[in-house]
Amino acid sequence: MEVGRLSKTSSIIYRAPASGECPSAVRALLPFPECVSVYTSCSLRPSRPRLPACLCVIHCAGLVIGVIVLHVQHDPKKTEHLLMLDGAKERLHLFKADLLEEGSFDSLVDGCEGVFHTATPVYLSANNPQAELIEPAVKGTLNVLRSCAKVSSVKRVVITSSMAAVVYNGKPLTPDVLVDETWFSDPAFCEESKLWYMLSKTLAEKAAWEFSKENGIDMVAMHPGWVSGPLLQPIINTSLEPFLKLAKGAESIPFMSPRWVDVRDVANAHILAFENPSASGRYCLVGRVLQFFEFVKLMHELFPDINIPEKCGDDHPFASSYMVSRERAESLGLNFTPVEVTLKDTFESLRASNFFNI
Repeated sequence: MEVGRLSKTSSIIYRAPASGECPSAVRALLPFPECVSVYTSCSLRPSRPRLPACLCVIHCAGLVIGVIVLHVQHDPKKTEHLLMLDGAKERLHLFKADLLEEGSFDSLVDGCEGVFHTATPVYLSANNPQAELIEPAVKGTLNVLRSCAKVSSVKRVVITSSMAAVVYNGKPLTPDVLVDETWFSDPAFCEESKLWYMLSKTLAEKAAWEFSKENGIDMVAMHPGWVSGPLLQPIINTSLEPFLKLAKGAESIPFMSPRWVDVRDVANAHILAFENPSASGRYCLVGRVLQFFEFVKLMHELFPDINIPEKCGDDHPFASSYMVSRERAESLGLNFTPVEVTLKDTFESLRASNFFNI
């Protein structure tokens, strides 16, 4: 095993075992748009086709945007959970890289057949949106793709975008609306509404498609909603903060996106998009649109001992329900986890990690 000191972005290369089974650690290294660091592992599926010898997973392990968010390079505890993964001793390699430095990924992607780009800064508010969100998202994505364009080994790039790049266009989201992959967020609407994270994801995806088409890169974009599920890393990330606040007796529920998806499903979708030769374009990853009153009812049923607040943080329930198409995601062979299972596993994981006690 070779481990470099991680800085602004870590690039992880995992070499699959000779047996050809899909390694759980590959899935474990896939974080997702609302998850700033490595998130969870997924079970193996014995029917999987053989994976190539080398995959590269790029994720944020402490992105420095103006201020240092996470000192991975100074804290081995931030990566020790990766080194404990099954097979990590023999096949996991961690390298230092920088999203904002062109050429930083050249040597890392060379020899890899698949590249998963999941790294992006996640702030729902920012003092300097251009410097903190937009530039890192766009420039970082292009730097990864530039490195991929320089080598012949890369067969496909899978990028983690977000539903943030899909639904924010000013169109009404009513019960008769079905959101699908033909929807795109409108940069002008996002800017006017000061939806800076949404704008960063929208512009990054747009730049990625333009570059990929101009340079002949086989790229697939995944668009998860609010990613939840059992914890692997030793820190709380953006997606799980609302859950922890609930468990600790918050008087109201912080705003949470109603577009729920299990992190294990997101990991599976990334792998399926790489494995399936016919995969192409965009994929919305939303298991269920869960409204505020449904969330409260479900939480009371699952965890009667937790005092779940009855109102949202801004005292305003979520808007009327709508639907997100699962057709393309399911065409990959993805089976979405029921939201009841996701919520139960999320809270039990937080409790098992001693973040709270009930």
